Amino acid sequence: MYVYQDYDQRLLEERVAQYRDQTRRYLAGQLSEDEFLVLRLQNGLYIQRYAPMLRISVPYGLLSSEQVRTLAKVVREYDKGFCHVSTRQNIQLNWPEVQDVPDILAELASVQMHAIQTSGNCIRNITTDEYAGVNPKEIEDPRPWCEIIRQWATFNPEFAYLPRKFKIAVNAVPDADPALIGVHDIGVKVIHNDAGETGFQVWAGGGLGRTPMTGQVIGEFVPWQHLLAYLEAILRVYNKYGNRDNKFKARIKILVKALGAEKYRELTEAEFAELKDGPMTLTEEEVARIQGCFTEPAYRDDVDNGVLDKALQENRAFNRWYHTNTRAHKRDGYRSVTLTLKKTGRIPGDVSDEQLEAIADLADRYSFGELRNTHQQNMVLSDVAADDLFELWEKLDALGMATPNLGLLTDIVACPGGDLCALANAKSVPVAEGIQRRFDDMDYVHDLGPLDINISGCMNACGHHHIGHIGILGVDKKGKEFYQITLGGRGDKLSRIGEKMGPSFESYEVTDVIEKIINVYVDKRLENEPFIDTYERIGMEPFKEHVYG
Repeated sequence: MYVYQDYDQRLLEERVAQYRDQTRRYLAGQLSEDEFLVLRLQNGLYIQRYAPMLRISVPYGLLSSEQVRTLAKVVREYDKGFCHVSTRQNIQLNWPEVQDVPDILAELASVQMHAIQTSGNCIRNITTDEYAGVNPKEIEDPRPWCEIIRQWATFNPEFAYLPRKFKIAVNAVPDADPALIGVHDIGVKVIHNDAGETGFQVWAGGGLGRTPMTGQVIGEFVPWQHLLAYLEAILRVYNKYGNRDNKFKARIKILVKALGAEKYRELTEAEFAELKDGPMTLTEEEVARIQGCFTEPAYRDDVDNGVLDKALQENRAFNRWYHTNTRAHKRDGYRSVTLTLKKTGRIPGDVSDEQLEAIADLADRYSFGELRNTHQQNMVLSDVAADDLFELWEKLDALGMATPNLGLLTDIVACPGGDLCALANAKSVPVAEGIQRRFDDMDYVHDLGPLDINISGCMNACGHHHIGHIGILGVDKKGKEFYQITLGGRGDKLSRIGEKMGPSFESYEVTDVIEKIINVYVDKRLENEPFIDTYERIGMEPFKEHVYG
C-alpha cells in the first residue's frame, strides 16, 4: 500500500483541526446552515433522510487490517454498529452525529484515512479492479497509476469547484472492463504499444444517473509521462465549457455529447499542447517511488495444493464456494477470495463492527494484512494460499460471509434507498430481500449461471441499475413507490446501458416480474448460455411479451 509521508500526515491532521473549528463555530451559531453546507460536504458529510451520513474514502478500494480495526471502533462508538460498502469502493456511516464527526475524522487520520473529496463538485475517489495487482489477466498493476492520479487530484485548487462531481476509474485488463471505465467521467485504460511502452487510452463522457451514457475515446495513446497533463487538459475543457446553470446538464457526459467526441478531442489537444512537458510531466524516479509502495508480499513456495484437492473432493459445500467465490491469482498456489456481503436478510453491502474485527484478523492470518472493497459491495482477501482456503471458508461461513453466490442472481447490488437516503424515490433493500427469498434454492441459482441484478432507489443510480443484466429503478408516482425494469445492461467485458422494458410496477409486483423474466430465460436459453447472451440473441420482445401479457 501507499504509506503516508510526513507531509501527507501533516496535511491530513491540519484538515481535521480546521474542520473541528468549523464544526465548533457552526454549533455555536457562528456559521449558518448554508455556510456550513459547503464545509461539511468538503469533508464527506451529508444530511440524509433521518440522520447525517459520512462517506469515508478508500482509494482504489484498498484497506489494511489496521484501518479495518479502526473502522470497527468508529462504527461501534459513533454509529449503530455497522457501516456500508458503497458501489465506488468507499465506506459509509449512516448514523453519525454532526458534533462527533471531527472526532471520527481524527480517529481515521490516525490510520491514514479521511473523508476528503468524497462529496462536492470535485474529483472523487479513484477506483479500479478489486483484483488489481493479482489479476493474471492485467498487463500491469494499475494501483500505482491510481495513486499518482489520487495525489494529483487531492486538494487540486483548479478542480475544487467543477460544474458537477467527477469520477475517474483505471483499468489494466485487456478486452474487459472490470473497473467500469466506460461509465465514468474519465476512464483510463493501461495499454502497451508495439514497442512495449506503457501508455493510456483515455475515455471521457461516461456516466450513469439521469442521462446514462458510455464514454468516448479522447486519447488513443497517451505516453505515461504525460498522463496527468492529459487528464488536466480534459478537465480544463470541462471546467471552461461545462454547464453551471443546470445541475442536471452539468456532467461532462452532456458536454461531450453536445460537442461531439471529435470536437472535445480537439479542445483537449489544444490544452494539452500548453501543458505537455511542463511541471506535471512524470519522471521515472517518481513513478518508481510510487510503484515501490506496491511490492509483492512474501508469498510461500511450499503451498500444498494436495490439501485443497482433498477438501474439494470431500466437501461439496466448500467445492461450490471455491468455484464461485474465489478467483485465479497471478501467483501459483494462491487464490483471491471474495467475502460476499449478500446473505439473505442482510442489507447488501452492510458489515458490522464484530465482522470488521473478524475480517481484519482473517486478513492478517490469510492475506498479508490487506483487503479490498469491490464496486459490487463485497470485500476481497486477495492473496490466500491454496492450503488455507478450507480453513478460511469455515471461518467465513461462521461469519455469514461465505454465501456461494458471487456474480449470481442473489448477489444483488442495491443502494440504501428510501430506508436512509433523502434523495430516494423508493426503497431498494426490501426489493432485494424479496428477490433473494424467492430464489432461495442455491442449486437453482447456480444452474441459472451469471446474472447481475442492480437496484437503485432513484435516478442518481448509486446502485448502478443501468449496467445490471436486470436493472431495477425506484420511481415516484403520485406519492407511491413504483419500479422500472431495464434489461441488457452490462459492466463486464464492456460497459453498456440497459433498455427499459416498459411501464413500471408497484413494489408488490417486482419479485413476480423478476421470476417471469427468469422463466423466459430458462425457456429460451441454449445449453450453458448465460442470461446476458440469451438476451443479446433474442432481444427484448420475448421478455416484454411474457411480463406484460
